[in-house]
Amino acid sequence: MTDAIWIALALVLVLEGLLPAINPGGWRRLFEQIMHLNDQQIRSAGLVSMVIGLVFLWVIQATT
Repeated sequence: MTDAIWIALALVLVLEGLLPAINPGGWRRLFEQIMHLNDQQIRSAGLVSMVIGLVFLWVIQATT
């Protein structure tokens, strides 16, 4: 079980590193746009992202 957590964390780091590695200018522009959002907008985006991730995990678990 703990191996799966470390693998998941490693995959998150790989995926998060893709955009700055492939397109650093786009990554910088994205963060400049995020800086103009208010806290509620950022919080909502985070919650939506978590729900999508949980649904994705549920679908994967249900099909295996």
